[in-house]
Amino acid sequence: MNASETHSETEIIKIRELKKRFGQNRVLNGFNMILYKGENLVIMGKSGSGKSVLIKCMVGLEKADSGSIEMMGKDITSLDKEAFNELRADIGFLFQGSALYDSMSVRENLEFPLRRHKHRFGKEVKTDSLVHEALENVGLSHAIDLMPDELSGGMKRRIALARTLIMRPKIIFYDEPTSGLDPITSKEIIELIMNIQDKFETSSLIITHDIDCARVISDRMILLVEGINYAEGTFNELTKMTDPKVRAFFK
Repeated sequence: MNASETHSETEIIKIRELKKRFGQNRVLNGFNMILYKGENLVIMGKSGSGKSVLIKCMVGLEKADSGSIEMMGKDITSLDKEAFNELRADIGFLFQGSALYDSMSVRENLEFPLRRHKHRFGKEVKTDSLVHEALENVGLSHAIDLMPDELSGGMKRRIALARTLIMRPKIIFYDEPTSGLDPITSKEIIELIMNIQDKFETSSLIITHDIDCARVISDRMILLVEGINYAEGTFNELTKMTDPKVRAFFK
């Protein structure tokens, strides 16, 4: 069963023939991808395969040499700075290291993005209520006044996710969401991501090396090899392929 059968056929992100090189190093070599509304798409690739560069191109931190990136029907390469920043407000990003501000409390970390985008919420919506709601969604309401150095690794990841959710994004990028976590905490994060997808109907792009995470969380997977979409399908479909480059991911 493919994504178009399990989710909306609406294309939230469409990437065509994306190319990016650094000197003689071709990182992306004609990469193609579609993210459908409401699905969890996992991208796996070896270190240096271009996963991070791909996301940087999608959020405007790197400029592709050629190709196109459409997000929610808009070609980001043709948007001016103001229009692109407005589009980015609909995109959440869970960084691998959580990226909390050490000098700010949990409450202040969550309030930070709201200051830049107050216009997205009606005057009747109070900042405090948004912060409490976001923390409730990750089960950490009691941590609102703690500092980052008082949090465990798993709690930091949850708080970072709460900060992402507070903007009510339509798309969430997850960069190695279970990296550095013990198996029990990893399972909790995976379950949380699944719950968020069900509750908020987000469209999610997940980069991970964690096979267990990919197996549980993915509606569809892409294997990034030599800068291209080398193989695509469900977890079960990919595990049945005999191609040695595909098999190497599941050993």
